[in-house]
Amino acid sequence: MTISQTPAAFVTNQDLDPIRLRRAFGVFPSGVVAVAASVDGRLVGLAASSFTSVSIDPPLVSFSIANTSKTWPDLRRAGHLGVTVLAAHHGAICRQLAGPVEHRFDGIQASVNEDGAVTIDDGLARFDTSIYREVEAGDHTIVLLRLHGVDHPADQAEELGPLVFHRSSFGRLSLD
Repeated sequence: MTISQTPAAFVTNQDLDPIRLRRAFGVFPSGVVAVAASVDGRLVGLAASSFTSVSIDPPLVSFSIANTSKTWPDLRRAGHLGVTVLAAHHGAICRQLAGPVEHRFDGIQASVNEDGAVTIDDGLARFDTSIYREVEAGDHTIVLLRLHGVDHPADQAEELGPLVFHRSSFGRLSLD
């Protein structure tokens, strides 16, 4: 390995342009999940591209939500949240979950468990969770979720592959 002795030229904090920063963040691909629940008798949900596993003991996952979200204040009132790892063919569902609130679940095959967690029926993995902790982080909140149940049809996951968000668009994972 060769290490350059020339110092890297980085843009300083005061010169960080939000558009340039978003573009730089966008080079890192991420999976996409649906986070949903039944709240006051109606289905409430959103799509998140910041999902990650956090801990095995206790079993925790996380996602980040913009502090300006109009959906999160309702969704966070649910006792349990369903998290669905979206498959490569779920691009339209992801866009729908980001659209008008009253139409987010139109035509979507979803299930509600006895605790109110809502999951997409043909997701790659489905989790029953509850809020463990929320951490304020700038213009977003990191939501830590405790897992209560998991459904992972392994044959389907291998066959379909995940929905990937990269450079502000959806794609598929290609394994070589």
